Amino acid sequence: MRVALFVTCLVDALFPDVGKATVHLLERLGHEVVVPSGQTCCGQMHVNTGYQGQALPLVRNHVDAFEQADVIVAPSGSCAGSVRHQHADVARKHGDPKLAEAAEDTAKRTFELSEFLVDVLGVTDVGAYFPHRVTYHPTCHSLRMLKVRDKPLQLLRAVEGIDLVELPGAETCCGFGGTFALKNSATSTAMLGDKTSAVLSTGADVLTAGDSSCLMHIGGGLSRLRSGVRTLHLAQVLENAR
Repeated sequence: MRVALFVTCLVDALFPDVGKATVHLLERLGHEVVVPSGQTCCGQMHVNTGYQGQALPLVRNHVDAFEQADVIVAPSGSCAGSVRHQHADVARKHGDPKLAEAAEDTAKRTFELSEFLVDVLGVTDVGAYFPHRVTYHPTCHSLRMLKVRDKPLQLLRAVEGIDLVELPGAETCCGFGGTFALKNSATSTAMLGDKTSAVLSTGADVLTAGDSSCLMHIGGGLSRLRSGVRTLHLAQVLENAR
């Protein structure tokens, strides 16, 4: 299958190894991966802070960039959720029904990584080997917006050598929420404290999740505590093989 990678801003700018891991994983499974060069920010940041009009050109650019793609995969529940649940609505609200229709078509071809692997490819065992104690944080957008449910856990349970431990209060938000962490820093920090305490209680060496944004937030907290716990994107765990 020919897969178009929706890199996302955060991966492109700060966590390129996540994009590389996604490519390596999909190629190991026998698929061709292309990275459309015209892609930029999907506009989620603008929409979530009330600037829907300013997001419209970004929605149009995203639709154009992925127009030729048969299937689009993003290593982010947050960004995939924006494409699937915000783009068409933004276009429709700003009087562009043709763009809304095109955005709906793009949305149907867009998948978060774990749901693509499990639902589209029908794969749970990707041949990964990761001999470490790992705990998993289900990010809010993947859990509540995309309803990926336990798909990431299905993939992790099939990893050879892994010691997968349950995260207490796993479905509780980590407190990042994009601009929420800036506008409501005290609340965000308190939520982060609860999440880092839960992670440390597991004795895990590695915390994994499907969104680099949440891992950045939690990882920052764990780093300031000098905990020694690493954060790795799900793609980075699944990329590893003997």
